[in-house]
Amino acid sequence: MKPLLPARIALPLLLLALGGLTFVSLAVGDVRLGPGQIVDGLLGRDEFAATILWQIRLPRLCVALLVGSALAASGLVMQAYFRNSLASPDLLGVSSGGAAGAVIAIGAGWAATSFMLVPVTAVGGALCATGAVIVLARQGAGTERLLLAGIALNALLGAVTSYVLSQATLTYERNAQILFWLLGGLEDRTWEHVIMATPILLGAALLWPLGRPMDLLSLGWREAQSLGVDVVHLRRRLLSLATLMTALATAVAGTVGFVGLVVPHILRLLVGPEHRRLVPLALVGGATFVLACDLAGRAAGGLRLGIVTALVGGPFFLWLLRRQT
Repeated sequence: MKPLLPARIALPLLLLALGGLTFVSLAVGDVRLGPGQIVDGLLGRDEFAATILWQIRLPRLCVALLVGSALAASGLVMQAYFRNSLASPDLLGVSSGGAAGAVIAIGAGWAATSFMLVPVTAVGGALCATGAVIVLARQGAGTERLLLAGIALNALLGAVTSYVLSQATLTYERNAQILFWLLGGLEDRTWEHVIMATPILLGAALLWPLGRPMDLLSLGWREAQSLGVDVVHLRRRLLSLATLMTALATAVAGTVGFVGLVVPHILRLLVGPEHRRLVPLALVGGATFVLACDLAGRAAGGLRLGIVTALVGGPFFLWLLRRQT
């Protein structure tokens, strides 16, 4: 299928859209700010606007951009890794592992001990959940076995989360915190959350030059190896980066699904299948998509981000299934 847009045009358009959404995100809310107020607030000349921007809206904006970039890039990586267009960050149990870690921390009362324990346990849960899959990858397991391992991990971790929620000893406050986390969202994000998500930038920098090897890998591992690619090392690297980026995104925003499925597919329709072009586009496109979904949820009366992405991604996934059958 012929690409709809040249890559050299797609990236500036995405950046322009991201810039516009960024301005809207800073301007709208319970208190609307005009362009002049935004500038004065960012420069510290308007104390009221500065408080709103620096304490509430900018941290939420930064987390949205980092989470969107991480999930979209991870989805692109997993689709190349498995050579399956339906693969997504949720497939290997990363999001479920992060959610399970956070739920355990909240249910056990650790969240009351330290603010950072919930994100840390979320990252730990996500990394533990994919540890078995990484071990299988090191042992040269086939794609089908890895996919089945991811499905089994998702089911197991979902059972762990359900068990914690079913405990009668949980207080109303802890139940509310757990549901808040499982629904996924950007409410009440702070600069501590931004700092927690900052390593996503390192993951993006490490992923950027891997576009060309990913193109060769999509031809098949034998073909890629014959063209000089260290397939085993590349697959480990890709899986590790996708796991870490998704774990960090889940740690700061909860369970946000379908971003890694929707964004890579839309970008392929726009510019074609070359990963050296898709990697930077996925980073910008994912940030744009999540920010747009967050604004849509806010405009709809405060719908959580995870609900909005599910409303968009669910029908899209069904369309993909029908298209491929």
